[in-house]
Amino acid sequence: MLNLPCLFILTNSRLRLRSSKILIAGLNGLGAEISKNIILAGVKSVSFLDHRKVTELDFASNFFIPRDELGKNRAEASRARAQALNPMVEVKVDEGNLAEKDEEFFKNFDVVVVLEASLAEQTRVDNICRANNIKFYAADMWGMFGYSFVDLQEHEFVE
Repeated sequence: MLNLPCLFILTNSRLRLRSSKILIAGLNGLGAEISKNIILAGVKSVSFLDHRKVTELDFASNFFIPRDELGKNRAEASRARAQALNPMVEVKVDEGNLAEKDEEFFKNFDVVVVLEASLAEQTRVDNICRANNIKFYAADMWGMFGYSFVDLQEHEFVE
């Protein structure tokens, strides 16, 4: 049986999750998988940021993109199927380039996930997130190889 302080923490965590605004920058296969899990968790909103166009390679990894979207923006091509996962989550699209986004842009989010970015770009965004108390994740994959970096600054958890 849960005690009252533990119940408060769990309730508070659920409320925080449902009010979270998440940015996913980079809609490759890993970005689609991360997005799916976040959308199914029931956050307030997920924003897709990607300036790249859909290529044949995207059909092998991004399950959000229909075959007739070849040559269109990856973020926009992913929106409809992502939104269908959970109509309660607002899915937004930004076709801009991560490198052109300033500090004010990132202040609109509680969590920023960066994929397919250079180390310099990841460092720039992490520094912005750290200065504004925003949770930061960076990751990428190449076949069976990949990496992830997480900067939560401070984090509470329940066992």
